[in-house]
Amino acid sequence: QVQLLESGGGSMQAGGSLRLSCTASGLAFSRSAMGWFRQAPGKERDFVAAITFSGDHAYYVDSVRGRFTISRDNAKNTVYLQMKSLKPEDTAVYYCAAGRRIGTTANDMNYWGKGTLVTVPS
Repeated sequence: QVQLLESGGGSMQAGGSLRLSCTASGLAFSRSAMGWFRQAPGKERDFVAAITFSGDHAYYVDSVRGRFTISRDNAKNTVYLQMKSLKPEDTAVYYCAAGRRIGTTANDMNYWGKGTLVTVPS
């Protein structure tokens, strides 16, 4: 059974930083593309960042490029999302996802975590 467990969410003032972690079990992590998506209240789930199997390529939505960094440690079956210069519009539930190939849409991913809430008060 595949499980993706996110952690690291919380409330942070604007301009601050948070690091999300997602630890996977039950899948071939080093052969899985990994991604982060987010869903704000009343909105659809949107792509944030993705990283290839080996971690040599990363992709970002324009609104987070330069502020967020996705990385992975295949020895620990863990993917990270370092978030800096947080803005109120970053407030959302952040979901970790795994896929058999790299993608930037929810349909590209095969497995999902339950999400972790990030709140950046305005």
